[in-house]
Amino acid sequence: MNDDNSTLAISLFSEILTVDQLLRLQLAKVLPKGMELSHFSVLNHLAYINVERTPAQLAKSFHVTRGAMTNTLRRLEVSGYVHIRPDWDDARKKKVAISQSGRMARNNAISAVAPVLNEVVSDLGKDHLKQTLPILRGLRVKLEQ
Repeated sequence: MNDDNSTLAISLFSEILTVDQLLRLQLAKVLPKGMELSHFSVLNHLAYINVERTPAQLAKSFHVTRGAMTNTLRRLEVSGYVHIRPDWDDARKKKVAISQSGRMARNNAISAVAPVLNEVVSDLGKDHLKQTLPILRGLRVKLEQ
């Protein structure tokens, strides 16, 4: 990589990490009491797909270890936000589904974070974001390989 590319790559990396950290802090401030960003992410995913998943499938989707996902799921289960049951076809596995209480908590969280995200969209501009999203998706796909 030439010096120009190196400098640009380092600047891009630095900006992505900084934006990630700042956005996480902003969202953490407005999430309902006791809800962490990881909890919201899992609830949002389960609500969106609307089918049961194994903890291993969820860990893979979020690029985290099974242990980390198990910890998150345990907290969500204690809060009553997910149901975890044995897999009837394979007793070694479990299935996870969002509960009605989890849907309500997810909806409350969306209501809380929406103003923060809407402000970001307003500040950056819809057209600019519509052009940028495919670039970021392409970067994500490249990095997932």
